[in-house]
Amino acid sequence: MQVSRTINSQLEDQLFKGKVLILYGARRTGKTTLVKNLLTKFSEKSAYINCELQEYKDALSTTNSGLLAEFIGNRELIIFDEAQHIANIGLVLKVLVDTFPQVQFIATGSSSFELSGMVSEPLTGRSRQFLLLPFSLEEIGQTLNPIQIKANLPNFLRFGLYPQVFNSIGDEKIEELAEISSNYLYKDLFQFEQIKKPDLLFKLLAAIALQTGSESSLNELAQITGTNVHTVKRYLELLEKSFVIFRLNSFSRNLRKELAKSQKIYFYDVGIRNAVIRNFNEMNLRTDVGGLWENFCITERIKFNQNHRRFVNIYFWRTYDQKEIDYIEEKDGHLTCFEFKYAEGSKGKFPSEFSENYPDSSFKVITPANFFELYK
Repeated sequence: MQVSRTINSQLEDQLFKGKVLILYGARRTGKTTLVKNLLTKFSEKSAYINCELQEYKDALSTTNSGLLAEFIGNRELIIFDEAQHIANIGLVLKVLVDTFPQVQFIATGSSSFELSGMVSEPLTGRSRQFLLLPFSLEEIGQTLNPIQIKANLPNFLRFGLYPQVFNSIGDEKIEELAEISSNYLYKDLFQFEQIKKPDLLFKLLAAIALQTGSESSLNELAQITGTNVHTVKRYLELLEKSFVIFRLNSFSRNLRKELAKSQKIYFYDVGIRNAVIRNFNEMNLRTDVGGLWENFCITERIKFNQNHRRFVNIYFWRTYDQKEIDYIEEKDGHLTCFEFKYAEGSKGKFPSEFSENYPDSSFKVITPANFFELYK
């Protein structure tokens, strides 16, 4: 089933404006498919470069503008796919965009810890960055109507929305998730960061998966995995930078009883989360539905913000006496608060302590009955 990516129009709007376009995202989210679709509009004067191939690693191992000019030829658009495999890619891209401003360069990368570290300083002021995540329900709405999407919500919560998984049928979904979660997602971690304890990585992921929706303590994770806090912190950072997980920090400004240093950890795709703990049970057989729905909704909101270039700060909120808000966005001084309830008809309550202390705020309860409000 063909699904057009919302971010595609954002990329096209930035073409030929003198900037290198950097497209990040985990492996298997559709980056290559997206950029190859762009090539169809410039087929005669464009090139797709697979940077994992040695021939291109050798050709791009220089910043000599003369040699690079021979490589570019008369092309107008060049895509460097998985650009983190090119040594000094940031410097190479800097020379290219400065020397050939008429040419549009696009670089994709599945590991921001490698690619952004290479490009952030050399390309200061010369790039635009985008993040491609798995399908969103907003995008799936191109091919399924709202009634169909609502009917399939339980399956989306079980298997997530990776493109290959969405387009698979029955047990093939589990096969795809097993392959992605055991091989592809961590390929760059093992290659670039030389992770010496892959078993520890998977133990940590399982511990995070079992705490979905709850606050996560570095000390507790270290105890569960049998390692130290420093190692846990490093592994969490690497998992974030490879787009497996993300963290929410607690919102705290005015009240003494607000938790100030807590964090919650979520997966960018709940299918990967379920694959980590090998739990694809239907909703009526699960004890983790609340956390699963919370993770799913927060991720959908993040996709909405990324796809529409909405730049916001994101948090959760909790007090020592257990008053809480699942998710908060801060934009232009306004706070938008969300509570996520899987049971239809559930009515959350906006904590009075929060509304009184932060009067410029709003509150929404998201259930399966009104989940499309996430995309407003």
